[in-house]
Amino acid sequence: MSMVLIQITYFAASVLFILGLKGMSGPETARKGMQQAAIGMFLAIVGTLFHQDIISYQWIIVGMVIGSAIGAAMAIFMPMTAMPERIALSHSFGGLAAALVGVSEYYRHGGELAAIKMVPIGFEVMLGSLTFTGSLMAFGKLQGMITGVPVTYKFQNASNISLLAISLGIIGYLTFVPSYFVAFYIMVGLGFLLGVLLVLPIGGADMPVVISLLNSYAGLAASATGFVLSNNILIISGALDGASGFFLSIMMSKAMNRSFTNVLFGAFGAVAETAPAVAESAAGGINEGTIDDAATVLWNAQSVIIAPGYGMAVSQAQHALRELADLLDTSNITVKYAIHPVAGRMPGHMNVLLAEANVPYDQIYDLENINDAFSRTDAVLVVGANDVVNPAAKRNPASPIYGMPVLNVEEARAVIVLKRSMNPGFAGIENELFVQPNTMMVFGDAKQTLTKLVAALKK
Repeated sequence: MSMVLIQITYFAASVLFILGLKGMSGPETARKGMQQAAIGMFLAIVGTLFHQDIISYQWIIVGMVIGSAIGAAMAIFMPMTAMPERIALSHSFGGLAAALVGVSEYYRHGGELAAIKMVPIGFEVMLGSLTFTGSLMAFGKLQGMITGVPVTYKFQNASNISLLAISLGIIGYLTFVPSYFVAFYIMVGLGFLLGVLLVLPIGGADMPVVISLLNSYAGLAASATGFVLSNNILIISGALDGASGFFLSIMMSKAMNRSFTNVLFGAFGAVAETAPAVAESAAGGINEGTIDDAATVLWNAQSVIIAPGYGMAVSQAQHALRELADLLDTSNITVKYAIHPVAGRMPGHMNVLLAEANVPYDQIYDLENINDAFSRTDAVLVVGANDVVNPAAKRNPASPIYGMPVLNVEEARAVIVLKRSMNPGFAGIENELFVQPNTMMVFGDAKQTLTKLVAALKK
């Protein structure tokens, strides 16, 4: 295949990547967007395989087989609840691949590189190694292998910024003295170290934002790889990935009312000193209801809003929830779904689960489009959501989530909360919604509870 055909293939892949990103901006077009992006990646791989610089396909085939086997296993066997962990692992592999390509290019040229090549290699290796260890840290925190509590120490920010400055200084030095191998490998080691130290002080509640930011780093590393290898598709796709990941991180920070710089360097997740007061009042203020009580409230409502959360994902209750909603709908009860931007563990988590259960798109509303409707709603069904429905975000200035936009579920005439226990959410604080007089707590696995609710309503 000539270079002209390869570049045409790369151009088609780039267009499909852009169309895929555009398609993923809405639930109706998200599936098509994913398919377009997948086809684009296939074209990019095909074009690269016919590159004239490839001498032997032996190790390429071995790598493709191993990578495909790992990717297929992750896609088939990892549940939706583990999707953030899977994404973190994918980012770590991508970062390591970029770093290894940079190390390989540096080693292949024996340190004899022009400044125009040395600069992208330096950024590629630093960002790639940082992404590798940072993503592994994020995976460990989400998986519970590493504590989700922020780990801080004196002069932490100053030392991290100093290490970053030293890494950038080494890249600048290597631009003029590229043959200094010791400095190059010190920079590689600092990149690995920075990945650990930058994620260590960030709490579990902010991990989705961290994962999105690491995705941006991986994209920038891939783009730098493209400059090193003179590969247009890597430059374009890496830039798209880097820019989209960066803006998504900012949007998520805004949705959680978090300072973007605080997510980078802060320690979010500690319980405020005033938080235990809610826990003490909760002991005698909970209105616990039965399945029949919940069924009676729903059956006598004219409008119901469903607010799903991570608990729905854990119990895989989306299909039972759809069955309940269909039953209410056939009884002329208006049903809507309220989706918080960071419900679950990643943006779009709830949308994907509801799409899996074939929930109609016209019933799904974002926070800003439905928050005013709660005060006119007869009943709200909260399925496994916690922090995103906590009124403390609006009422309690001492709360660590104060100022975070939340769903106004407490304004409805009646609120039914399906939850396994009174355990707090990712932010580690008690939920004031659970002790309100118009709230009914129904404890148990969400899927089993919804199945029982459907049976009770059918009676």
